[in-house]
Amino acid sequence: MPDAGIEPIARAFDLRSSFTTFTQWCGGANVRPMIDHARDLESVREATERLLTAAAKVDNARVTEPSRLPGWSRGHVLAHLARNADALVNVLEGRPMYVSASARDADIERDAPRPLDVQLADVRQSADRFQQAAAVPADWSRTVELRNGVTDAAARLPFRRWVEVELHHVDLGIGYELEDLPAEFVERETDFLAERFAGHPDVEPVRLTDGTRVWRTGRDEDPVGITVRGTGADLLGWLAGRRTGSALTVEGGALPKLPPL
Repeated sequence: MPDAGIEPIARAFDLRSSFTTFTQWCGGANVRPMIDHARDLESVREATERLLTAAAKVDNARVTEPSRLPGWSRGHVLAHLARNADALVNVLEGRPMYVSASARDADIERDAPRPLDVQLADVRQSADRFQQAAAVPADWSRTVELRNGVTDAAARLPFRRWVEVELHHVDLGIGYELEDLPAEFVERETDFLAERFAGHPDVEPVRLTDGTRVWRTGRDEDPVGITVRGTGADLLGWLAGRRTGSALTVEGGALPKLPPL
């Protein structure tokens, strides 16, 4: 079970995060995998089906219960997933992602109390709209604008949506854990999160390893004195704000505190 008392919303993918490239450090080599948006769209489809199948087993009473995100019920999480899909359609079609931050929040609050069948239909229909918008021939190398001035290549939008679906499935607290995430997803999201904190002046330089792969993050200083070891799920959970890092092994100092972005 994830650790309590943390604020994962502050480090959700679509809030204030940005990056220029995925980076994985393997024996000193800097590896930047190609982005295959079509393959990622299929991964999004599969992840959405997993979530919908699992959520369909939840009754209306449990939809109103707290999720693992502070201040949000399971209904809030499902409403956010639906509205995020529509927001990414806006991005694909050249419109602002959200009318405003307040409008985004108001839409989630409006939709959160709905019955389960309405929630699931909305998640499915909005997911279909995203897939349809992404199927339109387009220049996937173009730069698009997200929230808070964040820009990215259009080709990365399907992965951004995949992150939303997978992590919020975990956040629902209905039996899907970080350990259940696809291995490719865990590796790529860890790549992203390590890159996101790379060069951050408030994060001590740190080396991360799951015993097979190695990442570096934090301030750009040598030598890196802190090494953090753990499973892929525990490393991802800490970086994504879903776990406190209590299951990680830390050598050379204390576990760095990751600031909200």
